[in-house]
Amino acid sequence: MQADIVVLGAGMVGTSVAAHLQKRGKQVVLVDRRHPGEETSYGNGGLVQREAVFPHPFPREIAELRRIARNRNVDVHYHLSALPGLAPSLFAYWRNSAPARYARIRRDWSTLIATCKDEHLALASEAGSTELLRPVGFLRAFDDPATFDAERAKAERARAFGVNSVALTGAELAEMEPHLRTGFVGALHWTDPYAVNDPHGLTVSYARLFERLGGQFVLGDAGTLQRQGAGWRVIAVDGAVIEAEEAVVALGIWSGEVTKRFGYRAPLFGKRGYHLHFKPQGNAGLTRPVASGRFLLAPMRLGIRLTTGVEFARPGASPSPVQLQRAEPIARSLFPLGEPVEPRPWMGVRPATPDMLPIIGPSPTASHLWFAFGHAHQGFTLGPTTGRLLAEMMTGDAPFVDPAPFRAERF
Repeated sequence: MQADIVVLGAGMVGTSVAAHLQKRGKQVVLVDRRHPGEETSYGNGGLVQREAVFPHPFPREIAELRRIARNRNVDVHYHLSALPGLAPSLFAYWRNSAPARYARIRRDWSTLIATCKDEHLALASEAGSTELLRPVGFLRAFDDPATFDAERAKAERARAFGVNSVALTGAELAEMEPHLRTGFVGALHWTDPYAVNDPHGLTVSYARLFERLGGQFVLGDAGTLQRQGAGWRVIAVDGAVIEAEEAVVALGIWSGEVTKRFGYRAPLFGKRGYHLHFKPQGNAGLTRPVASGRFLLAPMRLGIRLTTGVEFARPGASPSPVQLQRAEPIARSLFPLGEPVEPRPWMGVRPATPDMLPIIGPSPTASHLWFAFGHAHQGFTLGPTTGRLLAEMMTGDAPFVDPAPFRAERF
């Protein structure tokens, strides 16, 4: 099978890269060991997070560090056995979260986030899936007045980046979401994000657009990537050989396993996350995702999705969904959840870098090899943006976002 470009990884990022390249006249083969959108892109809060102009920094306040160190939290959990291996990455993460460094990173990050809604809408319009992009935003509800005040201050800072929000009283929140329990002191309605009640379905719609444009999806193992003269070859599961002039690595947390074979050690570390769907009781429902108590409840086609924060574990460690066990009773006190839909929780791994920025652009160690990974919490949000940016770089068009902050050479 001959192609101009082979894209490894069919999550939201890789699928978007493939679609944008195919739109620009390249013959592309998209390769993954599973069908599109079945790995980390499957499990998330279902949000295109236009408000996420502040990347997640490493905590630096002593009280916050003490809280996390107790390891009893919904938002952060860690395996002691994982900490020695993670120490260099977490130390670099901590250094990059210092105020001066973080200000620069936030500025660069915001140039990507600012594009996310337009780029999703453009792809979804072509794919015929705009109904999945619900322009309802999401809510963050508060029991504590001090925390509510801090979030409103953050919202005011976000306005400088073009982000909109509305502060709600407890009564206004109850009117907007009548099936939530009452008693919240207030809420912040981030109005810009799209809420997606089928994240997997949206990724699949982009994959189908890619195929309608003439691209080919093939089940295969990215670990078989090899040099073929000046180009590349990959073996499909059926034994077919795919040959291409260029290759793109968009494998999320697994990207480093491929890139190190060609001289580039990607500084990725994993942030594991879990979700579980529940049937709502009776006629209860949510009109938009609601965050509270360091977790998220999101209305999905399968039910109400309960998501957790971050878990640090050794690569390949067995799932340990203790955060869901901690969150579920709190969530039930906020909303009438019924029985779980699935027999066991879903788990995925977010690919993070120590400076909170993705790696997008050419490999510094191998010709005709390109990277698109390391988006941490925002791979679903930034897939179409990354796809367009990388496609413009690969085809010689002027990039619509400055790619310099995301170059691989910075590590």
